[in-house]
Amino acid sequence: MHDVNEALKNLVERLHESAGENLESILLYGSAARGDFHQIHSDLNVLCTLRSLRVEDLARAAAAVKWWTSAQKQPPPLFFTGEELRRAADVFAIELLDMQQSHRVLYGLDVVSGIKVPMNLHRIQVEHELRTLLLRLRQHFLLRAEDQQELFAVLAKSSSSALTLLRHTLIAFGEQPPATTSELFKRLTARTGANAGELEAVLSLRESKGPASDVARVYGGYLTALETVIAALDQHLPKHHWQRASKNTA
Repeated sequence: MHDVNEALKNLVERLHESAGENLESILLYGSAARGDFHQIHSDLNVLCTLRSLRVEDLARAAAAVKWWTSAQKQPPPLFFTGEELRRAADVFAIELLDMQQSHRVLYGLDVVSGIKVPMNLHRIQVEHELRTLLLRLRQHFLLRAEDQQELFAVLAKSSSSALTLLRHTLIAFGEQPPATTSELFKRLTARTGANAGELEAVLSLRESKGPASDVARVYGGYLTALETVIAALDQHLPKHHWQRASKNTA
């Protein structure tokens, strides 16, 4: 974790040097802030708010972002103004809620804690993202069904985002997700009927050195578990009950 902290410190210094007084905040969110960062499979997710986001302002930050993505092999930070971030809570409900629950202020203001997230739209986004993940996994399998190494890579890469969505599935059911993945899967089994073992098998495969001979079986079980979770979520307060909340009730 020492190298991670050094990289983040360096990023903050570079962004502050380039943006100056225009820099409002830098936050770390996701697995590194939550405490379950995986050196190989996890990313360092950073949110940056600037007071102005004209193209000239972006140009000044470009060198720092290029260093972050090329030298550190990390995804580019998300850039918002503070007001833009607050107004985006209805379309980025999962992301904002996740940031609120697990974030670390690296510089400046805590710009996410006071944002009110509309939970009706959160539930819709959770199902949308789960269905999108399922479709992409099916497409990957159709294209690489005979390639064990590629299927292994797809499962490993998708596992972090899947865990986030599964945590938010429990939130949509009105539960606080457990801290450990094993307890999370147990609660999902209780709520949805999904096979916890099929979900755990994906994480076990991710931790291995390479694809096992039964990677296709694990892949199939993963698809079935996701299908079961989605079906249960779809039956939980059907979508015709969910409408965009007014500003007074969000």
